[in-house]
Amino acid sequence: MPAIEIGRVCVKVAGRDAGHRCVVVDLIDKNFVLITGPKNLSGIKRKRVNINHIKATADRIDITKGESDENVAKTLEVAGKANAMKEIVSHRT
Repeated sequence: MPAIEIGRVCVKVAGRDAGHRCVVVDLIDKNFVLITGPKNLSGIKRKRVNINHIKATADRIDITKGESDENVAKTLEVAGKANAMKEIVSHRT
């Protein structure tokens, strides 16, 4: 299973955003990370979430810690993952 790290693309598995893809922007501590969709791509705004509420995927983008939403969106466009971020996926295991 891929590790939760900065730049890792994940799927939200709990809450109102369940099924939406997001990107890990910062590691807060051993239980929480900062994620973003960005809002204009996947509908998830930047927020702190428990790592138990996200499921890591094999996809990863190259960003730095605390990258802005605009730069994350640009990086996703360059990597060709912007359209995949818009799709809602099954989050059940």
